[in-house]
Amino acid sequence: MIANEQFMPAEIRNLVVGGTLKERLEIQGHLSGMGIDVTAAPDMDIGLQLLAKNHFHLVVIIHDPESLDALDFLKAQRDAGDNTGVVVLARRAAMEDAAEAMKMGALDFRLPPWSGDVLGFVVKRAIDAGAGRVKSPGAGDEPDNSAAGLERAAVSSRNTSSDRASSQDDRHRILTRSPVMERLLKQAESVAKSRATCLIQGESGTGKELLARFIHARSDRASGPFVALNCAALPETLLESELFGHEKGAFSGAVMRKAGKFELADGGTLLLDEITEMAFPLQAKLLRVLQEGEVDRLGGSSPVPVDVRIIATTNRDVLSAVREGKFREDLYFRLNVIPLKIPPLRERREDIGFLARHFMEHFVREYGKNGLDFADGVIEGLEDRKWVGNVRELKNLVERGVLLAADGSITLQDLLGEEADMEGQMAVHGRNFTTGPETFNLGDMEREMVKRALSKTKGNRTHAARLLGISVRTLRNKLAEYRKMGLVL
Repeated sequence: MIANEQFMPAEIRNLVVGGTLKERLEIQGHLSGMGIDVTAAPDMDIGLQLLAKNHFHLVVIIHDPESLDALDFLKAQRDAGDNTGVVVLARRAAMEDAAEAMKMGALDFRLPPWSGDVLGFVVKRAIDAGAGRVKSPGAGDEPDNSAAGLERAAVSSRNTSSDRASSQDDRHRILTRSPVMERLLKQAESVAKSRATCLIQGESGTGKELLARFIHARSDRASGPFVALNCAALPETLLESELFGHEKGAFSGAVMRKAGKFELADGGTLLLDEITEMAFPLQAKLLRVLQEGEVDRLGGSSPVPVDVRIIATTNRDVLSAVREGKFREDLYFRLNVIPLKIPPLRERREDIGFLARHFMEHFVREYGKNGLDFADGVIEGLEDRKWVGNVRELKNLVERGVLLAADGSITLQDLLGEEADMEGQMAVHGRNFTTGPETFNLGDMEREMVKRALSKTKGNRTHAARLLGISVRTLRNKLAEYRKMGLVL
């Protein structure tokens, strides 16, 4: 199984309660980047229900007296006998609220801005302080839920378990029944302890970041930090500062010195996600860091030595980018010491039903919908799909199916909605992709699915991307490719 969302279960689990959908997603993104498994609840009632049914190491609650009062939550939590640590993020609050929250047991009370650095500091400090006093499912000694204790448990689990699919304590396990994937995992494991850079290639949704974490967890750097940076998410100027850091006064707004991702990853692993989206000038600076083992902060007077293992990922054909002059050939060779390519889900059919059931069991536990199972023919129907969005798409559909299922069965209609009929009848140029001949043009099929998704969502790219199980950025890239080909969807 591949993709960051496939750590099942994560060692550190966080519940985010309240706020807007945008706020919850932003917080989830920051914490997921730290390797924390995040569950989100829109209101206090659902948050308390999840807290009663699941084991969390920390609760982050977004305080707003008009919609969700953290003081009410803390009181209800205390009345329920739950002692999970709570961090309060308040859009606005009186000093009396902050004092009362701390008196009621909150570990921290923060006003905006809630940047990634701030959240990382607050959450790590809360966990280190023993916030993770989750209710144990069985009798025995109280677990050590500090960050160090969790790391020791993870290392112990990795050293004592030989079965990737059976060890529930190994958050970096990868579930698969595919011989191709098994060979890839053995290759990744064999190079994990080296310092060699790795270049992981694969389509969106195949789980390149999970494979990177898999390598880190089995390396001699496992006790060090794992830091991830999406090179496509930031403009060039911000990306340079994020990578290399800056000194106070280096540019307008630089009010204090900031360590870059290289420094934060010192002694561990740095994942450079979507490396081919990095601007050409920055590629030269990255190459120098790889060669010299030191970084120059923006505005700095001397280089800073770093000891970092680099893993880069991309969903593009890197050699094509080199030929087009968009990616440096010398950087490509420097990164491609250990090349790893993750096959798409459609090329490992053995995993489709296996992972679908795994995800179903996870979401049944997550949402408390016990007794659910797939209806007859559903697994076969899933195996007939082409999975443009790969494992991420499969996970999203199964989650939707679990939420919508009634009468104890998950149907194709629950999973696919209005797509259910389309999936069985889709045809392009007289060919049916689901039940037709074995030979077809994959590019035609992909374009048709994108076209139908855009038509169904009336051109809304965000909703279309969600239907396809891919990111909005990936959809934009595909549309740009089609335009270059002279195609208009």
